[in-house]
Amino acid sequence: MSILVLKFALLAAAIIVAGSYLAKFADVIGERTPLGHTLAGLVLLAMATSLPELAVDCSAAAMGVPDLAVGDLLGSSLLNLIILAALDLAFYTKGRMLSRMAAAHSLSAVMSLILTTIALLFLQLKIDWGLRIGPGTVTILITYALLLRLVYFDQRFAAQQESPATRKHAIQRNTDGDISLRRAVIGYVIATAVIFLVGPLLARTADELARTTGLGQTFVGTTLVALCTSLPEMVTTMSALRMGNVNMAVGNIFGSNSFNMTILFGVDVFYDKPLLANVSSTHAITAAGVILVTLVATAGLLYRAEKRYWLLEPDAALVLLLALGALGLVYYYG
Repeated sequence: MSILVLKFALLAAAIIVAGSYLAKFADVIGERTPLGHTLAGLVLLAMATSLPELAVDCSAAAMGVPDLAVGDLLGSSLLNLIILAALDLAFYTKGRMLSRMAAAHSLSAVMSLILTTIALLFLQLKIDWGLRIGPGTVTILITYALLLRLVYFDQRFAAQQESPATRKHAIQRNTDGDISLRRAVIGYVIATAVIFLVGPLLARTADELARTTGLGQTFVGTTLVALCTSLPEMVTTMSALRMGNVNMAVGNIFGSNSFNMTILFGVDVFYDKPLLANVSSTHAITAAGVILVTLVATAGLLYRAEKRYWLLEPDAALVLLLALGALGLVYYYG
């Protein structure tokens, strides 16, 4: 047991180091390319930090444990929202994520809502059309591509509204002049590779530790494995906040939640039956929890008052309570 705990700690440390550098390199790439900070978080960081989910869950499907895979993806989305709220409370002196400062991310939040709602719908319908890949995951993949295009054009429009002086000031303030675009791209690829390789090992180690507890696959996938595969999101979001890059931090969370839903298609490919038609209905509770908590977070993005009561911001505290309540329901009914 002690060896497993030590292995878990070392792998987690590797994720933390790689995630810190990943946020830094993505910040440079976003600033020096047409992507911008929002899309850098929504695409570059989200895809890179979601690689552990992709590797772990496709392997789980191939081994015939689809509930672990689906539970991990939906649980990771829920834990990402907990990370967003917790960091909002922790970084109260450096800006507030759930405020008008990040209101532009309401579109990416809605994107996450739409994709999770589609997953919830097909989890309940249990449609099996006789093919290996189910209609639900295909619908999610197509919808993701269309919505990502919408976010891209919205970001381009917002960039056009900025004055040249504003853009120049942002570059001077946020970009590390010692890092070239080429070096940032190479560093991004290396950090991504570390997360891709270490993430699955971390999740497998967590699964070995969890077996001794006797908990079911649905709950373990939704909590412990999801916590491990969400570690890159937590580290990169924290790093982005420390750099003062709120856009990238919030974009990373909602982008990861959207990308988690598209990973369902990859998992479906590795499973020998339509995925969403052959997993536990308990996952619908997690999906509904993700939708509810995302709605609260979106309200926090759109609400214009930036007032705190003592050290608490009401919307962030509510996100935490609802997300923890959803995890409690998964445990109770799972």
